[in-house]
Amino acid sequence: MKTKIIKVTDKGQISIPVEIRNSIGIKNGDELFMIKADNSIVLRKIRIDDFSDLLKHSESVAAKLWDNEHDKIWDTI
Repeated sequence: MKTKIIKVTDKGQISIPVEIRNSIGIKNGDELFMIKADNSIVLRKIRIDDFSDLLKHSESVAAKLWDNEHDKIWDTI
């Protein structure tokens, strides 16, 4: 485990030290998932497979809601 002390700017921004970014593979434009628990914050790099089960379920629900005869009218517009 690596630890670092960082400062929060007046805009609430922080910088992740380069050695930590490199070790996790965080690059410019990557998205991080933030979890707050009590007085702690955890940041985790988002990977596509982290949400694959949720995505499959969401697509299934959307297909049931949108794939019906009443919505076929939108195909003509």
